[in-house]
Amino acid sequence: MAAEPTPADLLPLLERIAAALERAAPPAVPKVDTGAADAFLWGPERRLIPVPKVNRVEIGLLTGIDRARDMLVENTERFARGLPANNALLWGARGMGKSSLVKAAHAEINARRPEGALPMKLVEIHREDIEALPELMSLLREDPHPWLVFCDDLSFDADDTSYKSLKTALDGGIEGRPGNVLFYATSNRRHLLAREMVENERSTAINPGEAVEEKVSLSDRFGLWLGFHKCSQDEYLAMIRAYVERHRLAVEPDRLRAEALEWATTRGSRSGRTAFQFIQDLAGRLGQRLDG
Repeated sequence: MAAEPTPADLLPLLERIAAALERAAPPAVPKVDTGAADAFLWGPERRLIPVPKVNRVEIGLLTGIDRARDMLVENTERFARGLPANNALLWGARGMGKSSLVKAAHAEINARRPEGALPMKLVEIHREDIEALPELMSLLREDPHPWLVFCDDLSFDADDTSYKSLKTALDGGIEGRPGNVLFYATSNRRHLLAREMVENERSTAINPGEAVEEKVSLSDRFGLWLGFHKCSQDEYLAMIRAYVERHRLAVEPDRLRAEALEWATTRGSRSGRTAFQFIQDLAGRLGQRLDG
């Protein structure tokens, strides 16, 4: 009859099992020094990735959206000071500076902060990762900094149920939304949902009214709604002139006006994005660099 194995006999086997389990386990998520940068990306690996330099426009160059600019900056400043503030939805026409305004407001408030105050952090979460928003907010809850969580071009299509994660995160569940976290989103849709998505719910649900209310109520989680509309010709030209002055481009006013209007006409659009694209083309033709 074989002898019972001794602890010394089992030790090598146990070591091999432990080593195999370590290899099978997912790698540990590295901790991020939140002081390493003022802006981060929430990556698909569910971790914060520092962004040393943010691609943004100076807030003084965002013309034609004065009311939305002032309201968002005021809301953001209250939040940075620890006062009550609302989640914000910036919706409307493409290219009118919605995402640029969010990033510019973040920089502006940090530039204004009192000496010794903690800087506000900006973290961008992609639309595809919105289901991880509750996890991100839980992670940020324990950090001492105020955090502005930003999702650009947020919308939901048919058969997409991830909007429920957004509702949960904005409501905060049983714990409530973290006091140091504010959520800003931009969208081309006022209610974030495609019209056919809402109509489909109305036609197929047992109680159409309740089904539609469930989806449309998503945008009600944002206390601040800021609408962005197509700009007029005068506003478009004011954007052009602001860029020319900021970047010190040497061009005659009459030539500038004529070429800027032609540029907008050929693209069938007048917007902040169109204005900046024209400035990039103009600077290249003039052989001048853009500052910053």
